[in-house]
Amino acid sequence: MIRLAVLVSGRGSNLEAILKAVAAGRVAAQPVLVMSDNPQAPALQIARDHRVPALGVSPRALGGREAFFRLVEDTLVDARVDLIALAGFMRLLPSRLVDRFRWRILNVHPSLLPAFPGLDAPRQALEYGVRVTGCTVHFVDEGVDTGPIVLQAAVPVLADDTPETLATRIRREEHRIYPEAIRLLAEGRLVVDGRRVRIV
Repeated sequence: MIRLAVLVSGRGSNLEAILKAVAAGRVAAQPVLVMSDNPQAPALQIARDHRVPALGVSPRALGGREAFFRLVEDTLVDARVDLIALAGFMRLLPSRLVDRFRWRILNVHPSLLPAFPGLDAPRQALEYGVRVTGCTVHFVDEGVDTGPIVLQAAVPVLADDTPETLATRIRREEHRIYPEAIRLLAEGRLVVDGRRVRIV
């Protein structure tokens, strides 16, 4: 069974979906760590409610980004982590960390990548006028939302949508496909072949 760590910054709805899938036996993973760059993140309490060790540390308290990510890397290594899931983690990982855990870091993004990377993807979709958007689970590389795509789900854009209503519907699909992607990786069924991810 793989050892799973989740990095979070905010409320933790995707974290909760992952932990519930694990508890229900749908994902063969052992959550060993939840870590946040925000000591007040509600996600940390979700982790504790599920009896998962949780650590929140402000980069500012450590003297900046470099010291923070040294702590992150050391903590992940000490916990013997096999897979890292980013769940609303609002920081770009340093290339050293990405390289150390190459193809063992997943992220979920609220658009059909490569459309609308970065922040406020539902707002970007509305402003662009697309009829369909969605969410993407992808491997993390050195770019912003540029890694190979694992799973996607489409969400129609309604005429009366606001960024908030659209984001809520996208989030429901994230909660469905993110645990599924983790399950596939935990079972050794994802193979990265250039830009493509094959499910075997």
